[in-house]
Amino acid sequence: MKICFMGAGSTVFARNVIGDCMCVPSLRDSVFALYDIDGERLKESETILKAMQNAMGGYGRIECYLGVENRKSALSGADFVVNAIQVGLYEPCTVIDFEIPKKYGLRQTIGDTLGIGGIMRGLRTIPVMADFARDMEEVCPNALFLNYTNPMAMLTGYMLRYTPIKTVGLCHSVQVCSEGLLRALGMEDRLEGRRELIAGINHMAWLLELKDKEGRDLYPEVKSRALDYIAAPDGKDKVRMDYIRRFGYYCTESSEHNAEYNMFYIKSKYPELIDRYSIPLDEYPRRCVRQIEGWKKEYATLLETGVKEHSRSHEYASRIMEAVVTGSTYRIGGNVLNRGLITNLPADACVEVPCLVDGQGVHPCFVGALPLQCAAMNMTNINVQLLTIEAAVTGKREHIYQAAMLDPHTASELSIDDIVAMCDELIEAHGDYLPKYH
Repeated sequence: MKICFMGAGSTVFARNVIGDCMCVPSLRDSVFALYDIDGERLKESETILKAMQNAMGGYGRIECYLGVENRKSALSGADFVVNAIQVGLYEPCTVIDFEIPKKYGLRQTIGDTLGIGGIMRGLRTIPVMADFARDMEEVCPNALFLNYTNPMAMLTGYMLRYTPIKTVGLCHSVQVCSEGLLRALGMEDRLEGRRELIAGINHMAWLLELKDKEGRDLYPEVKSRALDYIAAPDGKDKVRMDYIRRFGYYCTESSEHNAEYNMFYIKSKYPELIDRYSIPLDEYPRRCVRQIEGWKKEYATLLETGVKEHSRSHEYASRIMEAVVTGSTYRIGGNVLNRGLITNLPADACVEVPCLVDGQGVHPCFVGALPLQCAAMNMTNINVQLLTIEAAVTGKREHIYQAAMLDPHTASELSIDDIVAMCDELIEAHGDYLPKYH
C-alpha cells in the first residue's frame, strides 16, 4: 500500500492524516510518500513523522520527494493521494489577495473559498492540479485522490469534470457542524445518538434535519435559542445563527467564512454590521501569521521534548482508506459532482452530500431538492465556482471578470469598472503564479 501526501510541508495536517493511518492495522505498514516543493518544510515534516513513527511501533516506511522533478516518483504506484497544497502560500499570494482589493474598498475575512480571494486562489491552483492529474494518469491511474485544498468546490469540480482521476473533496466542517451548534446553544444533552442530514455545497451545506436519539425534531428549540444567541452582546458565530433566522437552516462552515459568501453582512455603507455580527475582517492573514509563529515554537518544543504517540483524529482520510482497503462501510460528507443528487442545483456543480465508502470506492447518496431559499443561496456561490473553472480551462480573462462580477459580496460593494480594474491588477501582481489569460 502506498499513500502519497502532496503538500507534506503542511506539517500539522500531514501529522494528523499520516498519524491516523499509523493507528489503523490495515494501513500502518504502508509506504508514506511525502512530496513538497519547499525543502525546509519537507524536512520538518520528515523529522516529526519519523519520530512519531518510532513512537508508534515503527510501522511503515516514510519516503521524501522534493521538487517538481521528483513528483512522478512520489506518485508512482500510489493507492491514495492526499492533496493539501497551497500555491503561493501566505506570502506573496494571500497578502496580494487581501491588500489589492482593500485599495478598491473591498474587505474580506478568509478569502480562500469564494470572493475575489477564492477566485484568485482557484486560478493559481487549478493548473497545478492539472499537472498532478497528468502525472497520476501515467503512474497511478487507479489511485483515489482525496482533496483537502481550498477552494474546495472549484478544485474538486475541476478534477471531476476535466480529468479521469477518481476524486472526492473533504472538509472538516461537516463532522463538527451539528455538535458545534448544539454546544453553542447549550444543548449538549442532545448530542448522544443525534440524527442529521447535511447537504448543499462546501462551506455552505445545510443542516437540513436534526433530531435527537428518539427521533424528535430539534429545530424548533434550536431556532428559539438562536434568536437569544444573536441578541446577546457576546458570541462569535452570529452570521450562521442569523442564517437560521433568515433562511430557516444552519450551515456547515463558520461565520467568519459565511460573512463573505453573500451580500448581507460586510457592507461599507453599514459599518455597524461588523460589530453587530462579530465579523473578523482580515482574519485569514492574521491566522496565517499566528500559525507560522505557532508552528516555529511547536517544532522547537517537539525537537526538545520528543514526539509522542498519535491518537486518531476525526479526519475522514484514514477512514476512507480503511473502508476501501478492508471492504467495510463508512459514511462521510463528501464533495462530488452533482449529477442529479440535489435536483434543484446544476449537474456540473460540485456538491457536498452524504456518501458511503466501501471496497468499491465512494458512492454519493441521492438527496433530492433543497429548500428553495437554500438552493438559491448555494447558486450565488455556484455561479462563481463554475465561471472560475471556465476561466481556468479556457484561458479567457473575461470569465475571471464575470466570476468576480457575479460574486455576491464583490458585486454588492464595487462597480463593474472597478471589478475589472481590480481583477487586472490582481492578475498582474500574481505574475507567474497564474497562467497567461487572453
